Amino acid sequence: MIVKKRVLINSIICLFVLVTVIGCGNIDGKTKVGTTDSKQENTEEIITEETADEIGEEAAEVVVEEAEPEFEEYEIGLMAVGDNLMHMGVVNTGRMEDGSYDYSFLFDGISDFLGASDIKVINQETILGGNDLGFSGYPNFNSPTEVGDSIAEAGFNVVLHASNHSADTGIKGLLNCVSFWKTYPDILMVGIHEEAAESHEIPVLTIKDIDFAILNYTYGPNLETMPSSIRGHLDMLCDWNKENGRIDFTKLHPQVIDDIQRAEEIADVTLIFPHWGTEYTTTPSTYQEEFALQMVEAGADLIIGTHPHVVQPVKWVESESGKRALCFYSLGNYVSTQQGALSMLEAMAWVRFLVTEDGVEILEEKTGVLPMVCHYNSGPTRIEDIYLLEEYSQEKADSHGIRNNAGVNLKMEDLETWSQEIFGQWMISSGKALENSVVE
Repeated sequence: MIVKKRVLINSIICLFVLVTVIGCGNIDGKTKVGTTDSKQENTEEIITEETADEIGEEAAEVVVEEAEPEFEEYEIGLMAVGDNLMHMGVVNTGRMEDGSYDYSFLFDGISDFLGASDIKVINQETILGGNDLGFSGYPNFNSPTEVGDSIAEAGFNVVLHASNHSADTGIKGLLNCVSFWKTYPDILMVGIHEEAAESHEIPVLTIKDIDFAILNYTYGPNLETMPSSIRGHLDMLCDWNKENGRIDFTKLHPQVIDDIQRAEEIADVTLIFPHWGTEYTTTPSTYQEEFALQMVEAGADLIIGTHPHVVQPVKWVESESGKRALCFYSLGNYVSTQQGALSMLEAMAWVRFLVTEDGVEILEEKTGVLPMVCHYNSGPTRIEDIYLLEEYSQEKADSHGIRNNAGVNLKMEDLETWSQEIFGQWMISSGKALENSVVE
């Protein structure tokens, strides 16, 4: 690109004078202009500083062409974790001696990764419906708003709330949750809305002059029909009948395609976070694969899924027209006290975008998953920590509360085998992930 700058040159006075005279001289602080033709009458014109200013103002402006500086490529980092599933064992872990609640400990183990990323995403599986409604676990959850406080304190800037538990406390709890997140204006909360009209807006997060559209949908609210009270307040992945509310779990909601297409018009990158899949199954369902293809064809650039409570593969998805997006089918849980060994294995999505003069692309060599393990104790059930699999051990696994709670022996060999089989080449180490931080 050529930038045209209009420059007023101080020496324009000399340039103007040289068109008509031989030289410039300096006499007692004044400029003397004359001629060398001795036959002509010797004349001189004294130009004062005031006159020089007038000449400069009236002189023609000079147009200078200056090349724009060469574009410097840079990276933007994203990290995402799965379901923050607040069973009562997790809720009670955060209860302090004075009766208050604090959940900052949940994120201490991943603070380095949060600090090294620009976009930091968590799926808040359970609704923060208001502490006055009381706390509850499975099957109808309501979690302390202090969970949200700790999420904000940890540094997350994107919170996903479209899940099958979004309506567990009814429309009152859903609206209370929306109101709570308004107290954190720097966090982009997506998936649920105060007003139905807001469901047609495209949430955008701007990082280093790049606009990321952030879209979050759930397959449903743990019901076969959409309650009239939450219609328009919950972003739906699956289509539903507008007359009787019946949900068609085999069909993608047309609004999803429309949203993606509109996001492509206003954003540089379109990110989709679907709450989908079959619980406790490590293989993507047919509908997950079909929905992914449709979203990629509409323009999705990156898909990161949640809900199955176990991890699923990472794959490039390519539509028939040649459009392509990376899909993390499921990150599994982030925190829970579930009783299946496979549910203790989870993943952190680690994505690096390269911004060039021509656009934004995913840096595959710097992108992947970091396998993690959720560790809790028993008697009573309390969360201890979230560990990187590379830092976990069989000795630690032997002390996992899952043995006493469910009679399950957690084995490092199984965790490592599952990780290799499910993630394969997409596994990356913490050292590789953190070696080139993109955050200044």
